[in-house]
Amino acid sequence: MVMKISYYSTNRNLDSVAGVVPFKETVSFREALLQGQAPDEGLFMPDPIPTLDLDDILALKGRSYVDAAMLVSRAFLEGEVSGDVLAKVVVDSYPFGVPLERVMDGKYIMRLDRGPTASFKDFAARMMARLMSHFRVRGSRLNVLVATSGDTGSAVGEAFKGVEGIDVYILYPRAEVSGRQKKQLDTIGGNVLAISVDGKFDDCQDLVKQAFSDSSLEGLNLTSANSINFGRILPQIVYYVYAYAQLAKPGEEIVFSVPSGNFGNALGCEYARRMGLPVRKLVMPTNENDEFPSFLKTGRYAKLSPSKSCISNAMNVGHPSNLARFFELYGGTVDRNGTVHHYPDMEEMRRRIFSVSVTDEETRQTIKRVYASYGVVLEPHGAVGWKGLEDYLAARGDFPLCVCLETAHPAKFPDEIVGLIGVVPELPSGMMDIDMRKGEPTELSADYEEFRSFLLKNLKTRE
Repeated sequence: MVMKISYYSTNRNLDSVAGVVPFKETVSFREALLQGQAPDEGLFMPDPIPTLDLDDILALKGRSYVDAAMLVSRAFLEGEVSGDVLAKVVVDSYPFGVPLERVMDGKYIMRLDRGPTASFKDFAARMMARLMSHFRVRGSRLNVLVATSGDTGSAVGEAFKGVEGIDVYILYPRAEVSGRQKKQLDTIGGNVLAISVDGKFDDCQDLVKQAFSDSSLEGLNLTSANSINFGRILPQIVYYVYAYAQLAKPGEEIVFSVPSGNFGNALGCEYARRMGLPVRKLVMPTNENDEFPSFLKTGRYAKLSPSKSCISNAMNVGHPSNLARFFELYGGTVDRNGTVHHYPDMEEMRRRIFSVSVTDEETRQTIKRVYASYGVVLEPHGAVGWKGLEDYLAARGDFPLCVCLETAHPAKFPDEIVGLIGVVPELPSGMMDIDMRKGEPTELSADYEEFRSFLLKNLKTRE
């Protein structure tokens, strides 16, 4: 019997909040995917969360990443996507590998940097683009809005480039992306337009969220490719299942350390655990944007505004969008503005999650130390993840099996890597021609009315 999964809004219970009309209905995966976020500005959540049999997970040992992706995606999409279509989507999404690099006894780096834009965002963006293409209404055009602090935009842009019936608009903070990240974003071209915003990542994110809640834009067929869209979360569950299957003994518990900014990647691990993966602890280190570790420590949440600029720039987030989903999973509610309406079960959250803030200096020292000790090259985001894992083990004692996620390729940060360890990272295949590509962004301020006028003037709704 196929389990029917429906999707509800994290804001569904905000009956007495001024300006919020709670969305009480549920939608299908297709509707959640194409809408991006709920009409009440909440985020869609699956109900029920499907489960996986541990034997089925362990049977993936030695098998391909595609097999793991089929196992997880079938659990969510059976009944909405035929087996043949899903197999085509998955095979087309993942023509690259996922190395699990041993650093020392029981401690591994999972390199999620082998996709076309050398970022973990490729995993979610490629599958999402293909699912959207399958589900869209023929004859109409979808307009995808995405805010990026670095890697999301290029991954989404490359994933959607040339996809029929879909246009993509990528907003990035002008002064807070690396030179290579900017080059990637500005030069995708085709049906993908980069928008350079004079502001912070949180400004870009707010512009996108305001557009989704603006009734005057309802006819523009807007959807999101940010991790506010559950279509981005589902594929990010897969690599936790894959890593466990390759490394763990039957029934053995595992610790994952996930460098965290907007929390979509860590949320994938949280869902994997709830689906049956034996995760002992989810370690969620942040950079100097420390609103989440401070929340776990004090029990009171306050967003950080403006967010701080750090060398791990894809994590420069002062109020993570997916915190709303974490609150919901632990019995609380927080809205997109950072207002807490009901606090989650803090005791349970602390039991399952560990978080610390890692400074830029600690990040740099970690890159140097790990290379000197093990010959392993980390970039700034992976270094935050590794330092967070070290802090967890120092606080709680050693653990036999730990995996730290390396979420971007070191070649995206050549100046930092060369300056710290004297190594010039070899460009991955997807970046070989990056310096030769040409393209310019559209420049906008962080003013919503200017952005709204741009959308009304430029977006097309028909093929």
